[in-house]
Amino acid sequence: SKDLKGAMESLIEQKRQELSTVEKLDEHMDFASQLIFAQNRGDLTAENVNQCVLEMMIAAPDTLSVTLFFMLILIAEHPTVEEEMMREIESVVGKQEMQS
Repeated sequence: SKDLKGAMESLIEQKRQELSTVEKLDEHMDFASQLIFAQNRGDLTAENVNQCVLEMMIAAPDTLSVTLFFMLILIAEHPTVEEEMMREIESVVGKQEMQS
């Protein structure tokens, strides 16, 4: 477990170094990059980032939670998309309360 944690930290640090040297971030904005930037903003801790990357690498059912988390980050970063989604939900659901 310690070896795996160390390996994850090393991979994330390599990614962090890669991001610091690229000219165009757009070409390198993958899941790990989003997590690193979220940590830089203070939205996540280093442990959160490590856990998310670890889950993506080795966990099967747990990756759903990470995927949903990534989706929510993207929605939060694109308010116009969020507004469009809310309009679509309202057009389908109408005035009734939403249910699970």
